[in-house]
Amino acid sequence: MHHEIQKMREIALVYLDRSGGLQKFVHDCKRYNDSKQSYAVYRFIISINPSDIAELDATLGNYILHNPIQAAQIFQSVCFIAIKTLSLIEQLQTEAQISILLKPTHLPPLPSYVLSLSAFPFNHTSQRFYMSEGIAIAMGTVTKYTQGARFLCTEETCPFSEGSFRYIRVHLPGATESATVRNDFVCSLCSSPLQEDMKFRVLGDKQIVEMIDAKVLNALKGYSNDKSHFRIQTFTVFLRDELANKMKIGNHYKIIGIPACVQNGLQATACIEVNSVQLCKPNGPSFVSDNFKYLLSLTSSSCWRFTAILANIFASQVVPPGTYNTLKLAILLSLVQTCEKENADYLDLLIVTSDTLVIDRLLNYSICLLPRGIRHPPSSEIFPSVTKDKHGTGSASIHACSAVLAKGGICYIGDLSSYKKDKLELLQSVLESRTTTVFIPGKKYGEEADQQVTISVQTNFWSFVDVDSSSKKHIQKDNFLIGQMDVSLIPPNLLDVFGLLIYREFPSCQPSSLVHHILKKAINPEAMLYKVSQQFRMQDYEEFILFAKNLHVELSSEAENLIQGYYLASRRVRRDSIHGSTLSASALKILISLSKAHTKLSLRKKVLEEDALIAILLLESSLTLKHGKSALCIAPNPVFPFDLSDENSLQQRDSYLMQCHHQLLKFIGAYGPGIHTNVNEE
Repeated sequence: MHHEIQKMREIALVYLDRSGGLQKFVHDCKRYNDSKQSYAVYRFIISINPSDIAELDATLGNYILHNPIQAAQIFQSVCFIAIKTLSLIEQLQTEAQISILLKPTHLPPLPSYVLSLSAFPFNHTSQRFYMSEGIAIAMGTVTKYTQGARFLCTEETCPFSEGSFRYIRVHLPGATESATVRNDFVCSLCSSPLQEDMKFRVLGDKQIVEMIDAKVLNALKGYSNDKSHFRIQTFTVFLRDELANKMKIGNHYKIIGIPACVQNGLQATACIEVNSVQLCKPNGPSFVSDNFKYLLSLTSSSCWRFTAILANIFASQVVPPGTYNTLKLAILLSLVQTCEKENADYLDLLIVTSDTLVIDRLLNYSICLLPRGIRHPPSSEIFPSVTKDKHGTGSASIHACSAVLAKGGICYIGDLSSYKKDKLELLQSVLESRTTTVFIPGKKYGEEADQQVTISVQTNFWSFVDVDSSSKKHIQKDNFLIGQMDVSLIPPNLLDVFGLLIYREFPSCQPSSLVHHILKKAINPEAMLYKVSQQFRMQDYEEFILFAKNLHVELSSEAENLIQGYYLASRRVRRDSIHGSTLSASALKILISLSKAHTKLSLRKKVLEEDALIAILLLESSLTLKHGKSALCIAPNPVFPFDLSDENSLQQRDSYLMQCHHQLLKFIGAYGPGIHTNVNEE
C-alpha cells in the first residue's frame, strides 16, 4: 500500500507540473511567504481535470473521484515536500499545516455521479464527488467558520506545550464547528488535555444555501399536461471561502461537491459541501415546427397576418379559436418578451374582466409554455422574505418566493383586488425599479449592524381585476370620460406601471360556442375539439416561444420616429390643468417593448413601422380604459376589429390597419410638431 501511495505522489507531481498547477502553487506560496506571518493552516486550491489525470494514471484518477479526502492527503504530501525542497514558505513547520482543496473541473457524465434528492435512495454516506443541480431558493448571510486551529499541550514540561505545530485541526467536508474545535483532545505524548492557541485560529467565510430540484417549477405551475409524480425536497449546500456569494437567489446552478450528514441536536440534515459552482443558462431551441414555418410562408405578404393567426388559434385547448384575440395576442407578446438580462424590456399585463374563471384558465395554460411560469399561491409571499436560519446558526436566511423563482419568465399573481394596500404598494415599487430590498435587523439575527440586501426581479407580472368585485367594494363614479372604465379599486400609480391594461372583450363569435367548448371539455378534458389543436400542439408553441424570445431585434429609424412622434403627441393631448400630462414616463418603454415583442413574434429581427403600429394601438386602447379617449380616437377593439374566418377577413384587417397607420401619421402631424413623418397621400 505504501508503494502505491508513493507512486500516486509521483504521478500527482507530474500532473501538477504538466497542468500548470505547480506554477500556481509556487505563486500562492510566495504570497504566504511575503506576509512574514505564521499561520496554523496554509490553504491551497488545486484544480483537477479528471479526464487528464485518469489518462496519466487511472489509479490516481479513480482515487480522486471516489476518495477525495484521502486523495487530498497525497497532494498535501507533495506540496509539503515541494515547499521544503524549494524553501517556498519559511514559516511552515509541519505537513499538517497544509490544507488542500481539490476542485474537479467536471465529473464523468455517468448516472452514478449524479446526486438527486428526487431519486431514492440518497447515498449521503459516500464521501466522494457528486454532481447535482437545482435552483437556489433560500440564502443565508455570510458568516465565519474555523478553517483551522492550533492546539498546545497544557502540561508545561511537555515538548508540545509551546511553539509546536504538531496538533492542527482542519475543517473537513460535513464537519460542524464543534467537530473542528473541541475541548476533549489529549496529547499523544503525555495524555494531558490540549488547549487551543487562539492567536493562530484561521477563520473563513461560510454561506448556507437551500437548493431544490428544478422539477419544482413544474409543480408551481397552475396547470400542466405532465401527469408524472415525483418527490421534491430541498437540500442544503455549504459555500465556503471564495465560493461565498457566488450564487444568486433564484438562479439555476450545477454544483460539484461531497455529500455529508450534519447533526444539529436530534435533527440530521443531508447537505453538500460544494467545491465548484456553475451557472446553468437555458438554451432555447434552434428551430420552430414545420407547421409554423408553413404558416409564416403563407402570410409573408403582410407583416400583420402571421401574428393575427397565431393569436386567433392560440390556446384552442382552453378557449375556442377566434375568441379573446386581443388578450391572446397580448399574452403571446408578453411570453416572448421574457429574459434573464439586466435592464430587459418587460411587459406586464393587467386584465379587467368579469369572466374570471375563463381568464384564469387561459393565463394558467399560458404560463406553462415557459420553463419558468409561476402561479403565485395566495398563502405565500410574492417577494423575498427573511427568517431565521433553520440550521441553528441564528443568522438570517432570505427566501426566494414566487417573483424571484419566476426569473426570466412569468409570475401570475391572480386577482389583484384580493391584495391589501401594503402589498400593492410593494408591487408598484418593484414594477417601477425591477428590484426589491430585504431589510435584515442586526440585533435580531446576531449581527452588529443592520443590513439591506437588494434583489433584482427579472420577470413579467400577470394579474386580473374582477370588475364585479370592484363594483361591490366601491361606489362607481359618475364623471367618466368616453371609453374610460371604473378601475378605482386599483391605485392609479399601480395602473400606470403595468405595461398593458386589457379589457376582456366579449367573444367575437357567438357566446354559445364558448359555452359549448366549456361543457365538452368538462365531459372529456383530453378531447381535441378543433383541428388547429392537432396541427399546433402545446409543445409546438413551447418551442416557438423559446425560439422567438431569444431573437435579438433592433429598432428601425422609421419605427423609432413613429413611436417618438406618437409619444410626444399623446403627452400634449392627454393632459389636464392640475396634474399635467396623464401619460406616464414609462409609456415610451412600454411602446418599445411591445414593438420588439411583435417583431419577435413575427420571427423578424428588425422592428418595422407595422410592429410599432400594433404597439401603439394596444397602448392607446389601454390608455383609453384608464383615462378615456384622445384625439386619436381609435375603435374599441382596434387590433382585431373583425372575425378572422378566411382570406378576405385578413385582407379586410390589413386595409383597416393601413387606415389606422394613415390616421396615426395625421395625429402626429397635428399634435407632435418637430417630428419628421412621411405621410403618403394616395
